[in-house]
Amino acid sequence: MRRSTRRKILEQVEGTVSLSREGYGFIILPDREDDVYVPAKRMLGALNGDKVIVAITKAKDAHHKMEGEIVSIVERSKKPFIGILQVIGDQGWVIIENKNMPYDVRVGNLTQEHINANGLKVAVLVKEWPAREDAPVGEIVDILGTPGENDTEMHAILAEFGLPYRFPVEVEEAAQKIPVEISSAEVKRRKDLRDILTITIDPADAKDFDDAVSLTTLDNGNYEVGVHIADVTHYVRPGDIIDKEAIERGTSVYLVDRTIPMLPEALSNNLCSLRPNEEKLTFSAMFEITPTGKVVKRWFGRTITLSCRRFSYEQAQEIIETNGEYTLKYIGEMSSNSKTKSVKVTARKRKGEKYSDKEVAWAVLELHKLASIFREKRFAAGAIGFERPEMKVLIDNTGKPIDVVQKITKEANWLIEEFMLLANREVATCVAKGLKQKEPTFVYRIHDEPDFDKVQNLRDFIKHFGYKLAPTKDAKDVAFALNGLLESIKGKPECNTIEILALRTMARAKYSTDNVGHYGLGFDYYTHFTSPIRRYPDMMVHRLLAHYLDKGKNENKLKFEELCKHSSAREQLASEAERSSIKYKLTEFMENKVGQEFEGSISGVTEWGLYVEIEPTKVEGMVPLKDIKEDYFIFDEKNYCVIGKSTRKKFTLGDKVKIKVSRTNLEQKLIDYSLIWDPEWNKQKRGGKATRKKK
Repeated sequence: MRRSTRRKILEQVEGTVSLSREGYGFIILPDREDDVYVPAKRMLGALNGDKVIVAITKAKDAHHKMEGEIVSIVERSKKPFIGILQVIGDQGWVIIENKNMPYDVRVGNLTQEHINANGLKVAVLVKEWPAREDAPVGEIVDILGTPGENDTEMHAILAEFGLPYRFPVEVEEAAQKIPVEISSAEVKRRKDLRDILTITIDPADAKDFDDAVSLTTLDNGNYEVGVHIADVTHYVRPGDIIDKEAIERGTSVYLVDRTIPMLPEALSNNLCSLRPNEEKLTFSAMFEITPTGKVVKRWFGRTITLSCRRFSYEQAQEIIETNGEYTLKYIGEMSSNSKTKSVKVTARKRKGEKYSDKEVAWAVLELHKLASIFREKRFAAGAIGFERPEMKVLIDNTGKPIDVVQKITKEANWLIEEFMLLANREVATCVAKGLKQKEPTFVYRIHDEPDFDKVQNLRDFIKHFGYKLAPTKDAKDVAFALNGLLESIKGKPECNTIEILALRTMARAKYSTDNVGHYGLGFDYYTHFTSPIRRYPDMMVHRLLAHYLDKGKNENKLKFEELCKHSSAREQLASEAERSSIKYKLTEFMENKVGQEFEGSISGVTEWGLYVEIEPTKVEGMVPLKDIKEDYFIFDEKNYCVIGKSTRKKFTLGDKVKIKVSRTNLEQKLIDYSLIWDPEWNKQKRGGKATRKKK
């Protein structure tokens, strides 16, 4: 689809459409910070997610974005739109209520199944927008169910992002056919670690246990620590039907109320899961570590292990906080139909158990000591310590949201985190530097250096709060300066705001065969080795590591780079779907709070509105600038604020405000707030002067 333009063209570039409900769009340009605004009448029928060629006709200035018009549609989006099917005679219409879709979609060639789906929620893929037609034309690709039902809405979110919510029958059948028994021949090929003290620590509701840790004291006073990872690649072979499905999915997807696994549950929750008191095939990283936290020896290879205890993070935390004198609900070899029981720590071994509660508690405490040393060293070396509060939506057994609470991360979480980081770093270092292979093809998890222009913007902004960012000569200096800043703002009202802006200076982490290190962690070499049940890159790492340990030749770099790009893209989609499910549940949570007033802080500033997080739940909604009747506000992008044209009233990122919940839209996942105009209240919160309009 093409047309000519008579407007002056500054340049033509390819980008992706982000469409508004009002019909205008923003064209997202790859490798550019700024996007291009396109009025509705110049969109050429392009829809959200389409790849287009945009002609830039107006350059960016102090108050406006670049502006342009679409001259051709390169490719229609492969993501469907979600809406309600309405059948009228032999014609069908999908009524779309998405914030990124202002048009309904006409569908033809209706089957009886489609006719029977009248009034149900469906996924429709736009195929074309014929000339002289007033609506795009598409085809129904999935019937999702009754609108408003929890399963329907979660499936709709997955469909919207092109993510599957069920496995093909043939993939499930292939997984069920995999032998459960471990042959004696396979045991002989592996290092037998079944007798060493091994535990898992995971979230209380976890079902896929893909990692375990072990601890042994050596005669020389050092520790031998093992990080044991489910050997998924023993069961899933390159190119088989399960592998192809895992590649396509790329990652497990975590919605508010469910997990959509990368692998069928026969593998993820059963065969590969390191459940307690079950012998499992693993790929292990073994380390000899001094009491001061120095790694003096490492070994990688295929093993067979036996976890003796399973702890939740809360249980492990209790062990740490009580110095091993804990009383908790014992899980041990608990299965889905087992009952938990409360036990007090004892040196006595229960029947059938090799290690007592005292011995297990000792292991947790010693691992905690080592993890604390690793953590301290990591930050001293330049790792950046972002610790923003993360909120969790609590739901009942029907999926209805009942509360929003803060996730608490404590030492038990850090314990597991540090040993997983250790394994990931050492595996990457081993392949990159420890093999005779010259520049072997490998999958790295990379995180590039920050954007120094954004760092300067942060430096300018924090001056408003009386902070300074220490002078920086290079990226390492930036890391230390940021850590100093983050430490100084802890517990301060402006902490959340400054942390958000500091995060925006960071590049996005991704997978690549070209190593640039991991800036945020402060590692020269880093990969993902520890979660092959839920991430396909980890499966690639297992295969490559095993291949090189067996003296295999260098692998095809182009092949693995394409898989890296695909995995990074799927990771991003999964993250967007997770956020969308949270937004849906938060909108549902706020439905019965319309009309209620809250205190909050400005979390985002745009040319169309103020985003406000309310207390204590941190639920974010938008105050449209057009709804603030007291003044006309002008957006100041550089200083993250809007300024009233008449009153000169300024609203800045981080300002405390009062709002009222004005409306919610569940279909569009939108929450709108109304600003309560109260200069005196704002003055008290900021400690400044209330601005008055001159008469």
